[in-house]
Order: sequence, then C-alpha cells, then structure tokens
Amino acid sequence: MENYLSNEMLHKRAVPRQADIRGDYFRDTTAILHSYPFRRLKNKTQVFYAPQNDHICTRIEHAFHVSTIAAAVCKGLGLDDELAWAAGLGHDLGHAPFGHTGERVLGELTGEFIHELFSLRVVDMLAGYGEGLNLTYAVRDAIVCHCGEQFEQRLTPRNTLLSLETLEDRTAIPATWEGVAVRFADKIAYVGRDIEDALQLKLIKQDDLPKAAAGLLGRSNRDIINTLVQDLIASSRDGEYIGMSSDVYEAMIELKDFNYRRIYRSPMLTGYYDYFYRMISLLDEYLMELFDRWGFESDEYKQEKNLLSARFGDYVNKMKKAYTSSGEPSTQIVLDYVAGMTDTYALACIQEILTPRHMHDKFNQFILEHD
Repeated sequence: MENYLSNEMLHKRAVPRQADIRGDYFRDTTAILHSYPFRRLKNKTQVFYAPQNDHICTRIEHAFHVSTIAAAVCKGLGLDDELAWAAGLGHDLGHAPFGHTGERVLGELTGEFIHELFSLRVVDMLAGYGEGLNLTYAVRDAIVCHCGEQFEQRLTPRNTLLSLETLEDRTAIPATWEGVAVRFADKIAYVGRDIEDALQLKLIKQDDLPKAAAGLLGRSNRDIINTLVQDLIASSRDGEYIGMSSDVYEAMIELKDFNYRRIYRSPMLTGYYDYFYRMISLLDEYLMELFDRWGFESDEYKQEKNLLSARFGDYVNKMKKAYTSSGEPSTQIVLDYVAGMTDTYALACIQEILTPRHMHDKFNQFILEHD
C-alpha cells in the first residue's frame, strides 16, 4: 500500500530541519506531546462535561486512544505506525472547550468554526505563540482531514497535493493511507468508549444497546474496539482500500445511531447548550471589548484588575508579531483565545469577569484588619 505522494512531499516542513535520530514522524510526535495545546486536552470535554469522575474520558485520553488504534491498524497493514501515532495525537488539538457543544456555540457566534481546520491552525501558527510546531505535510494533512463525523465504509487516499491552509470544509480525504487509518480510528475510538462512559454515568443500561449490533461487535468498549480493528485490518489487506466488511460496517452505523439518539442528543447533554452559549458569548464579548480598547498594549489590560484580563493581555503581547504580520482581525484573535481554553479555565474566567478573585482577597483582608 504505497502513498501516491512522494516521501519528499510528505516529509516537507514549512521550515526545513536537519534530520536527526528520531525520524520525521516521531519527531512530530514529540513536538505535539510537549506543546501547550496538547497539555490542555486533559481538561477539555470529550462527551460529558467536567465530570467529577476520574474514569470518564477526556479529550486527551481520546487522543491517545485514536493514536494507538491507528498505529495498530497500520502495523497490521504494514504502514507507517509513527505517522499514524503523530497524527492521532494531534488530530483534536483545535477542539473547543465543552466538546462539540462548544464548537457549535463558537460557530454560531463567529459564523463558522470547524475543529479540524482549527487544529491545523493550532499546529501551524498558534502553538509556540506564533511559531507553530513546523510539522511534516503528512501529519498536518492527516490532522486536518480526520473528519470524525463522516462514517464511510471504505476509503482510499487522494492523489493530489493540496494547500492545506486554504481548505474551507471537511470534504478533503487524507493524502496517505496512514491518514485514512487515523480517520477510521477516530470513530472506532469513541463509538464504544462513549457507551462505556454513558453506562458508568447510568445514562443508559446494557439492555438498551441494539441487540444485533451488540451481538456482532460486543457489549464492552474493549470488545467493540477489538472487533472493529480486526475487521478493518482483515478487510483491507488486498490494498485497494482501507475499510470494513459490510456486516460490521452496518453494525457500527447502528451503534453510532444509537449513540446519537440516546447519548449525544440526550437531555443530559443538550440541556447544557443555553448555559454554554451564555458563558462563551460572555467571554467573547468581554474579550472583544478589551481588545478593541487596548489592542496590543499589554500592560493596559491590568487595569481591569482580574486574572482573565491580565492573562489575555499577556497572550496578545506574546502573539503580537504573529498577528500583526498576518493582519488578523480582532474577532479571530479573540476566537483563538476562547477556543484554546479548557473547560476548567473557561469556568474560572467567567468567575473572574463576574467576581474577580482579588475582591475576595480584599474582603478577607478587610475582615482580618477590622475583626
């Protein structure tokens, strides 16, 4: 299974680097792992918001699940598992706080927000305060083309070189077999794990699972992953495509439809939409007001006397060179900052807007001095 594009094209970086012992794709893995956007995934929602349960999946766990599943598929098909590992780790770096609900809110506030495209923006520019991670074309391509919402039965990689930064939607197919493996791994990683979490939270019961699909794929996340990975490898060995057998694919679609009906669109999750809309729109409005007032004069942000304003001022100062050279509008600057927030940081920022932490400190100091 050879990729249509040459290794020279696939290994290309925006800024050439001298080769080292790690190789091109493992080097990308280390760059992603050490980046701030990757670290923040540990406090970003996968499906269930800010759960008080250590065993509920977070976005960083999902990234590890995708990378290991994609690497396993590539090992089974004789492909480059290091490329799959790197792309799997980086595929969701552009996810908003509060999961797909947060993504939907940002889309309504700004006109459009597609986390696959934003993930590319993160690795190309935002990580490293404007320097980006300087990843290979192959890894960048697999990240921006991973599209976790489309459930194709079979895929082959495209045979053309695209200017990835000009993509405007989710329609592009990955340029490598490894990128295709990541695209399948994304679905495999979450379809069973989301059921496991919903069972843990008692949102559903084992008896609720569709009998035919569960009978074929399994009733546990472990069994579902094993069945899907084994079928994907066995069905793809002739090298014409990566894909699933018809019966397993139909069972996966049935399970996916069950997840949408009973989990993703359940009142437990959809009931939070208005809350998150108010919260994210407040953050957006507040930061827009600050930037329109002070722009890149970072010291001025301290006048607000709250941590959010001070940290946002520090951010625009560090990003000043990148933003001014690219001519980014203020709306994009604020979007970059809000979309990069974790769930926990977004909640803390709302508190800072409404009741800054320093107010509590001053009240406590007053009480101690006048007790």
